[in-house]
Amino acid sequence: MTTATSAAGERPRRGGYALSGVALRGVVCAVPGAPVPNAVIAETLGDQAVADVVKMIGVETRHWSAPDQTTADLCFAAARHLLQKLDWDPDSVDAVIFVTQTPDHPLPASACLLHGRLGLATDCQAFDVNLGCSGYVYGLWLAASLIQSGCRRVLLLAGETMSRLVDPNDRGTAVLFGDAGSASAIEHDPAAPVMRFRLGSDGSGAGALMVPQGGFRPVDPDRAFTLDPSRLHMDGGEVFTFTLREVPKLVADTLADAGMTGDSVDAYLLHQANRFMLRHIGKKIGATDPERLPINIDRYGNTSSATIPLLLADDMAQRLTTGSVRLMLVGFGVGLSWGAVLAEFGPLACAEVIAA
Repeated sequence: MTTATSAAGERPRRGGYALSGVALRGVVCAVPGAPVPNAVIAETLGDQAVADVVKMIGVETRHWSAPDQTTADLCFAAARHLLQKLDWDPDSVDAVIFVTQTPDHPLPASACLLHGRLGLATDCQAFDVNLGCSGYVYGLWLAASLIQSGCRRVLLLAGETMSRLVDPNDRGTAVLFGDAGSASAIEHDPAAPVMRFRLGSDGSGAGALMVPQGGFRPVDPDRAFTLDPSRLHMDGGEVFTFTLREVPKLVADTLADAGMTGDSVDAYLLHQANRFMLRHIGKKIGATDPERLPINIDRYGNTSSATIPLLLADDMAQRLTTGSVRLMLVGFGVGLSWGAVLAEFGPLACAEVIAA
């Protein structure tokens, strides 16, 4: 895709995109069941092991889906609630994008299943995007691009049921991850401020976060695994190094694209990877105040592509529904991939977290 030119006529550097005429109208997140405390995980891993991990990652509770509840179910609940709150006729939606790494089936695309469940029009586009930690920013960029190409309204659905991917005996992942789904409503608005995106990837580090088995590439039978190969394997040290190398630079480059300084941003909404990492990045980018660097990993865990919408719908809900806030949303992780968007958001008609 070629770099888009904004209404002001500027052309960002490679990797940057300035998209105008796009507005975020509302965000709803759906979380399953009651919060699951660390004591439940300690029954398997032991109290001390869990306590040691929690010191670093900061998770106190998370939500896990029921055995018959999928990511698509969570996103359906969020989307149905959002459409009702906005009073959007399902026939008025031109496209639905579903960002997940835990789809219902290898095929068809879960977006098509959701299209049917939501009763969307037959001339509505529907497709899946297989991305995780950076997925919400990429999805918002895709939705904004569709708006610029002629769509009037786009539903962006993003979420994961990470509890299906982690090994309950792996303390590095079992304590960290939670489940959630989200729905965001994006609409054409000629008066909307420019959204400035910056995106990137480094596939040479893809092995740092991987589920080796379950796709169509056979797993090497001679390879020794310390964990079940159908579960998530995470090289925490490599992910940490990658994050500290790329995220501060990503923030600086996004600000440079806009000709702004960090003080111009009201709040940074970072993917909730782990609390220690977030605070370390906050120091590097000059955002240590909780008002400017909200953290909710203690309540939800790392929900992959749903972490940023959870921040929007929970921690930022009051500010976003009562006024306009300049935010930088920053996603980074599995892929390895990263993305940021800097824009004025709000006032939103809806920003809520519901039970599913």
